Amino acid sequence: MNNKRKPPEICPNCGAEIPDDARACPECGSDYETGWSVRAYSQRLDLPDDEFDYDEFINEEFGNQKKPRFRKYGLLWIVVALLLVFLMLGWFFGFIH
Repeated sequence: MNNKRKPPEICPNCGAEIPDDARACPECGSDYETGWSVRAYSQRLDLPDDEFDYDEFINEEFGNQKKPRFRKYGLLWIVVALLLVFLMLGWFFGFIH
């Protein structure tokens, strides 16, 4: 442990004021090893790991949902709708009897 480091003014672990010459927090006992260091502070933030699995995240958030069936046949319905429009226009203008 490096004794030349200056402690923070306020303990990031418990919020107590820390004297300038302190090696540890007088309230909770935190020091550079257990609570003042950037690494110790960041471990308390509960941040996700560096390895992030997007598919697992989606599954946890939204469950294992099946895709709607209409998307599978989307192009088919567009073709059927256009065909019906052309048939109606042809009948309306007299091209189809």
